[in-house]
Amino acid sequence: MKLHLRNPLAIFDVEATGANVCRDRIVELFILKIHPDGRKEEHNYRINPGMPIPPEVSMVHGIYDQDLKDCPTFNDLAPTIKRVLQDCDLAGFNHIKFDIPMLVEEFLRAGLEFDVRSRKLVDAQIIFHLMEKRTLSAAYKFYCGQELENAHSAQADTMATYEVLKAQLEKYDGQEVEDSNGNKIGVVKTSVDSLHKLFNSKMVDLAGRFVYNQEGVEVMNFGKHRFRPVLDVLKEEPGFYDWMMRGEFPQDTKRKLTEIKLSALRR
Repeated sequence: MKLHLRNPLAIFDVEATGANVCRDRIVELFILKIHPDGRKEEHNYRINPGMPIPPEVSMVHGIYDQDLKDCPTFNDLAPTIKRVLQDCDLAGFNHIKFDIPMLVEEFLRAGLEFDVRSRKLVDAQIIFHLMEKRTLSAAYKFYCGQELENAHSAQADTMATYEVLKAQLEKYDGQEVEDSNGNKIGVVKTSVDSLHKLFNSKMVDLAGRFVYNQEGVEVMNFGKHRFRPVLDVLKEEPGFYDWMMRGEFPQDTKRKLTEIKLSALRR
């Protein structure tokens, strides 16, 4: 179906050194520019971020420090990128929360204003989440082919969950599973033990503030220290432990943090 455009539409995606808009930097930017008459332009930029890319981040997008050592910086490319995006409305997938703030921040660091207030923004992820519901009722209809009666009563929801789980296992038994980064993590089997190991193997605390990396080390999963080993953060910033213990974090998270700290002392 053809898009009806009044202005050019720039569909774009960024890859970065991490997910922190204030601290991290863009390493790749791809723009598909679609004109109202249907013409398309493609613009691909590899960008030297001026900082190391954490190895675990490189494993996600496949871009390593050596790939960018001879590439221009964002400051070098900013005027060109701004011209490409001139008068464009913007589209992407999760770009309102991540890609656009990251791009605006890079322009500001380069001394250029990139005002999105006059532009139309279209986020395909928002459309996806609103139109393809991820509720128990939606899952019951998708997997079991029935409407869920008395949704949000504890009994109906529990019975529906059981039926959904059985239908999921029948549908996916033996299929290989990839995580959100495209890494193969195992095969669906019908035992509770295997399901737990497959879908909860990275969980450290229930709130997900800490997770295990591929080496089985507890790493931060939020804030400026995301992806860094928890023990490294505690060693470099002794006050970090007290800050978390005083903060509005779940007691389970604080307990796990204490366990990690004490484990280092026992070594």
